[in-house]
Amino acid sequence: MKPPITVATPVVARNALVLIAVVVTAAALVWLADILTPLAMAIFLLIVIDGVKRSIEEKTPLPHRWAGIAALIVVVLIFAGSIAIIIYGASGFFGQASGVATNIGPRIDQILRDGSALLRIQNPPTLQVLIAGIDIRGYLTTVALQAQGVASGAFFVFVYLGFLLASQGGFRRKLVAMFPEKLQRSEAMEVFQRVRGGVEGYIWVQSVTGAIICVFAWILMKAVGLQNAEFWTFVIFIVGFIPVLGGAVGGLAPPLFALVQFPTYWQAIVLLIGLQAVLFIVGNMIQPRMQGDNQNIDPVAVLLSLALFGKMWGVVGMFLSTPLAVMAMAILAEFKGSMWMAILLSGDGAPYADEEEKQAAAARARASKRRVKPPQETP
Repeated sequence: MKPPITVATPVVARNALVLIAVVVTAAALVWLADILTPLAMAIFLLIVIDGVKRSIEEKTPLPHRWAGIAALIVVVLIFAGSIAIIIYGASGFFGQASGVATNIGPRIDQILRDGSALLRIQNPPTLQVLIAGIDIRGYLTTVALQAQGVASGAFFVFVYLGFLLASQGGFRRKLVAMFPEKLQRSEAMEVFQRVRGGVEGYIWVQSVTGAIICVFAWILMKAVGLQNAEFWTFVIFIVGFIPVLGGAVGGLAPPLFALVQFPTYWQAIVLLIGLQAVLFIVGNMIQPRMQGDNQNIDPVAVLLSLALFGKMWGVVGMFLSTPLAVMAMAILAEFKGSMWMAILLSGDGAPYADEEEKQAAAARARASKRRVKPPQETP
């Protein structure tokens, strides 16, 4: 029998301390969810504003100050507009004007009868029998409270965002005070660049792929005549930022509502096959080619992050799960004691290896330039 592997006591103690810190941090995230959720969304928007500002500066002649104001206006309008479209669009969608509210009961009964006849089931159940034991009033109350929470949460997001923007001017002074030595300060800025690059890359990839999916989805929904196709297109784009679940919702919700709207089934079948084909092509062919090293995240880590942050922070946690995983990997990869956790989170087991190779190559190039002296001019 081979002898067991011996591990130095300091290593075991260090890893145990890291695990305890992770558990304590998770408990704090759950306990302070009402405070940290809008703060996390505000930090996310701050990173987005910074990226939009730099893009405006590169592509337009606007000065630094006006580029920041333009980026702030664009991001705030998009965020507020998204919430307004979801809230008012959903209320209008389920209103009497669309006809869905009046048709949903009889249509579901017809679907149950057709399904029972196909499966040779006698006495098919009705919708009234199926929901007899469900507290509809309680669910509607919960939905109303969640909608109210979204509105109040958006208000606190804007409050946090305003204070973060106001304190952004002193960030450099704080960084110098925290890291007096130039080497430590450069390492801290490197971590920040990793986090910013990962979040911006994630937003760019999801936005482009989401737009591609939405174009084909809108064409399909208009072709079959689905009501509120524009609303469903926007919903598909928004939920696309939620890993795994976003694709499921975007690919199944329109066909399900097509079953309610139309008296026949071919419209729902066309939507189901078409949306699943688009999601498969974009998710397996286009999206992997667009993802770079800044999204070198293991799929299992993405799924666990979705489950954990969704449990702790709800829908906002699901939306921010991948950026938070990128942020965690960037921070954990900077310290020797937590490097093993960054390796587990990474997709190829080498987090930010390309960056280290580029830095080493740049250092070698600078050293070679210093060694090579220019030729002396002869008189």
